[in-house]
Amino acid sequence: MHALILVDLQYDFMPGGTLAVPGGDDVVEVANQWIPKFELVVATQDWHPPGHLSFASQHPHREIGEQIDLNGLEQILWPEHCIQGSPGAELHADLDQEQIDAVIPKGTDTSIDSYSGFFDNGHRQATGLGDYLNERNVSEVTIMGLATDYCVKFTVLDAVRHGLKTNLVQAGCRGVDLNEGDIQRALQEMQAAGVALI
Repeated sequence: MHALILVDLQYDFMPGGTLAVPGGDDVVEVANQWIPKFELVVATQDWHPPGHLSFASQHPHREIGEQIDLNGLEQILWPEHCIQGSPGAELHADLDQEQIDAVIPKGTDTSIDSYSGFFDNGHRQATGLGDYLNERNVSEVTIMGLATDYCVKFTVLDAVRHGLKTNLVQAGCRGVDLNEGDIQRALQEMQAAGVALI
């Protein structure tokens, strides 16, 4: 089976959100065009507890965008975003959610971030996405969402590691570009891993 994975199409990553991705809301319409083409559609949802240690607010004298060591992993400090139960954590209302078969939460452990829809950043805990796809005999995935250079990239690379034929819909992604060129580098890294850029 071939599944569509929609990455983090949530209000906090849209214009006006606390971690807004430029043009992030453009992706919702693209996603709605692709959803009917698939038998199986899965969405990931950043779902942080309050006080998550990836938030700059939890580290006095640290700024958003700074990099720290968090339990042995490099961690960029972000503004507070996608807090469980908050309006910013909700999937965008214009997204055709009736056609979404499962929503996989990630980033639920206060002490470690989770960019990938499959694992936390240390590959210590799985989210359940891999098992969900295995149970449904998924062999190929097409991925789109937010943001190209973070959660999309890491979800895509983990899909490849999981042994899935992996495609990326470029028109259905937008990036942060915290450092100029991050988006382009992310695309090159995905392509080098064998991902088909659509």
